[in-house]
Amino acid sequence: MTANHQMPEGAVADSAGNWVDRLAPTSTRPYFRLSRADRPIGTWLLYLPCLWALSLAILADGHASMFDMWLMVSAGIGAFLMRGAGCTWNDITDRDIDAAVARTRSRPIPSGQVGVRAALAWMLVQSLVSLVILLTYPALAIALGFLSVIPVAIYPFAKRFTWWPQVFLGIAFNWGALLIWAAHTGSIGFAPILLYAAGIFWTLFYDTIYAHQDAEDDALIGVKSTARLFGEKTSLWLRGFMTATIMLMGAAVVFAAQDRSILSLVVALIGPWAMGWHMTWQLQKFDANDGPLLLRLFRTNRDAGLIPLPFFAIAAFL
Repeated sequence: MTANHQMPEGAVADSAGNWVDRLAPTSTRPYFRLSRADRPIGTWLLYLPCLWALSLAILADGHASMFDMWLMVSAGIGAFLMRGAGCTWNDITDRDIDAAVARTRSRPIPSGQVGVRAALAWMLVQSLVSLVILLTYPALAIALGFLSVIPVAIYPFAKRFTWWPQVFLGIAFNWGALLIWAAHTGSIGFAPILLYAAGIFWTLFYDTIYAHQDAEDDALIGVKSTARLFGEKTSLWLRGFMTATIMLMGAAVVFAAQDRSILSLVVALIGPWAMGWHMTWQLQKFDANDGPLLLRLFRTNRDAGLIPLPFFAIAAFL
């Protein structure tokens, strides 16, 4: 193997050659890798439910302000930071499991690049900066932000006691839909709850696809997942998750647009319908035995989640 094809020092096996490997100062690279800064897809999947909620909240009350611009920007920064803190926590709790799985044993903690104490300190730094952002929000959103710590803390342990750890991931990853709705409106109603539920089923869809990459290793070490639970019936389950995602998102749109024009409602409903077509395409491509394809499909969910946003935004200002 030539030097040009060697992995950069300390790189993670399934994420080599990214901006962290090329551009970040050497001493910071293990910490960026802990935060998955080399893999932006997770930040997108955390951020998108926030954008859904903000656009539908504006649709619901017909009003946008400069504070909404801050919500859009700060939610993106918060998604990056809290995803980083959550991934750091996940790697701390999973360090023994990661060391036993081929895809993850090169991560910073099992590979010895970062110690547990240093990882805990890094997690705390990210969490504290996120807290500063959260404290700029109204009281209900702040309370929801503190509550979000519970599912984040539980998720890494879920694979040890349930076949459905993806549910816990969905609860944590889509919390922003509730938080940002509350930050805009000061309240919680049927629309954000339905949107939150849609996000949970979307997470079940994409993370079941992702989990199939590790199904064999997970079976050897006794780690549970929906991928292992569903086995050859995964495609059927994915279809069900897709259907639930689109129906619940559509119901959220109906509640959000109940006081708006029929035109606004119709335009907004195109969003979940179009997202459904993207998820259908993923189903058609799905092959549980093709690891690189599974990773590519998982990553395309950034595009799937972006699809409804222009329709929600247009509907909000009609």
